[in-house]
Amino acid sequence: MALFASTSTPDKNRLGSSIHWLLTEQYPKAEKVVLVMDNLNTHTISSLYEAFPPEDAFRLAQRLEIHYTPKHGSWLNIAEVELAAMAAQCLGQRRIPNLTIMNTELAAWHTQRNRKQKGVDWQFTTADARIKLKRLYPLIM
Repeated sequence: MALFASTSTPDKNRLGSSIHWLLTEQYPKAEKVVLVMDNLNTHTISSLYEAFPPEDAFRLAQRLEIHYTPKHGSWLNIAEVELAAMAAQCLGQRRIPNLTIMNTELAAWHTQRNRKQKGVDWQFTTADARIKLKRLYPLIM
């Protein structure tokens, strides 16, 4: 499931609150939630500890499996595909007057997008990656 939201400025308290909402309201029964985030400096598990008491932050953190998108090689990044689709299908060329309306639009878009179960037809295989990106793979002797 993809979930998109927008805020006026990124900060750790806002991220901590968003993660809390995701875990307690959207997926309260899930043992683990896989969260894919970019490498923005505020996107760390410490955001939970800045927003909540340590015992609550730890409890929330234990339910997360965080994966960060690659810093380099964004052409491999499925999130970029989704963001491009969101920009074209949801936001377009119009000007949205405030964050409340933008988040309402985003929620409607990602709900419909998830319902369709749009996938990506990967053309780049692991074998291709090992050849093209061999400099990034460790040499084991």
